[in-house]
Amino acid sequence: MAHHFARGLLVLTAFGLSGCAAFSPDSGMNAVSELTSQTINKDVAFVLTAEGAGAVDARVRQLLARTLTSESAVQMALLNNKGLQAAYNELALAETDLVEQSLPPNPVFSISRISGNGASEIERQVVGDILALATLPFRSDIARERFRQAQLRAALATLRLAADVRRAYVGAVAGNEMVVLLTDAKSTAESTAQLAVKLGETGSINKLDQAREQVFYAETTADLATARQAATSGRERLARLMGLWDDGLDFRLPNQLPPLPRRPQALPSIEADAVAHRIDLQIARLELTALAKSLNLTEATRFVTLLDLAGISRRTQDPEGAPFRERGFDVQFQIPIFDGGEVRVRQATETYSLAFNRLTERAVNVRSEARDAYRAYRSTYDIASHYQREILPLRKIITEEMQLRFSSMQVDIFALLTEARQRLASLRGAIDARQKFFLAQSDLQTAVNGGGAPSSGGDNSTTIAAAAPADGGH
Repeated sequence: MAHHFARGLLVLTAFGLSGCAAFSPDSGMNAVSELTSQTINKDVAFVLTAEGAGAVDARVRQLLARTLTSESAVQMALLNNKGLQAAYNELALAETDLVEQSLPPNPVFSISRISGNGASEIERQVVGDILALATLPFRSDIARERFRQAQLRAALATLRLAADVRRAYVGAVAGNEMVVLLTDAKSTAESTAQLAVKLGETGSINKLDQAREQVFYAETTADLATARQAATSGRERLARLMGLWDDGLDFRLPNQLPPLPRRPQALPSIEADAVAHRIDLQIARLELTALAKSLNLTEATRFVTLLDLAGISRRTQDPEGAPFRERGFDVQFQIPIFDGGEVRVRQATETYSLAFNRLTERAVNVRSEARDAYRAYRSTYDIASHYQREILPLRKIITEEMQLRFSSMQVDIFALLTEARQRLASLRGAIDARQKFFLAQSDLQTAVNGGGAPSSGGDNSTTIAAAAPADGGH
């Protein structure tokens, strides 16, 4: 009997092995790479070998050889950021859960020998978890859904890093542009302040006008110091996100933001695009599917949570008689007297309902976020464009006219300097407006594809949750 049972158990196990998962050569990165390529058109790499690390280093050096653009900074971060590599490590760990959940339970073999007074008894047992073997296809299917979630979470971490790099790049370049502007302004203010001191010594200007020029110089100096610190911090944040250190810290950035596009994007179906493409929504949908399958499995096994079958072979040697052999089997199962599985079913049902409500809430929020991001994008474009088309050209005309009037002695030096201060304020406003536009442009892409800032985390929150073990089984 035990021999036949062992043979049958091996047959069932072999049948289960035919549908089990195996480790993929890329640890599931193929799906991440496809999603990343479709959404942001960038390459990703999971560095597993020395050859892979060398290829990444060569690509990073190639990117560092030129002045960084927003796109090249994103590409460098996706290849070189160690936090993202850790997220891909978590994806590889999630694959181990998939393979583990897809394997049939190992049979247990035991042997015992009892002897005394010349007699001996040898017993062999082969024990198999029949319930776990019977539910293997269902648990394996749930594990595949969990692994697909882990792949999407890795892709989401990739998009999140890309969005963080774009925002950091805009901040760093805008900081450089502000430093250049305020450096020139400080030089002018310093010359004006020195002129005011000399004029004050001759009695040509009063103390009030002299103090005004002095305070403008002092304020511009303070603003420049603040701008330099902001630019330095912005550069360091960008360096952290790109994973640079030592020799890589001398990367070059442009001194000003790129010009505005000729016209803004027209996205009439922004809500539908966001609902269709948002990776966090895809993760929530997969979670709901996995929980539905888990609920079905829980309901199917609510009354039986333990079903072990053992084949027994016993050989007894009696000193006064011939040896004889006994065969049989042993079945173990729980009797649902006190726990009929209602608690597990209720937990699974409420977990499914929670996930459904979260998904519905997320869908509503995604539509709202997409609308708000597009409105901010159009608004910031209009404001920045207004500075470019109206305010700055008018300021240029005013400056030229004031200089002509100063040359013909129609206005004095202080009227010219007053206009210079007003022009400086307009230029600072234009830089701020362009910075807000490019940040809004990044936020718009994030609203459509996903990758927004998590609820908590530091500069680069790229961690993903490993896939949870599937329900069911003993």
